[in-house]
Amino acid sequence: MSSVSPLSVPLKEQKLLNVKLHQLPAWIMKRDFSPSGIVKACRRGYDAYFNKYINVKKSGIGGVSMVLAAYVLFSYCATYKYLKHERRRKYH
Repeated sequence: MSSVSPLSVPLKEQKLLNVKLHQLPAWIMKRDFSPSGIVKACRRGYDAYFNKYINVKKSGIGGVSMVLAAYVLFSYCATYKYLKHERRRKYH
């Protein structure tokens, strides 16, 4: 693991967790919000997740279960409006 100080890295290349609160608006403005920039960011995130949890020598069920849990949570949030009308209620 490299011990590079966050101060020596330009603001544009810093990770979100290394950005100070007063630097946050400038950091957001330096992000690339074009369609290709968003695709590149999603690809970097996927590659980082895959290399950390899936593509390891001794892999377990942790990485796959996180994806499954995220899918279940997302689908529940997407259908919550319809599910809340299906609750059993007392009519009195």
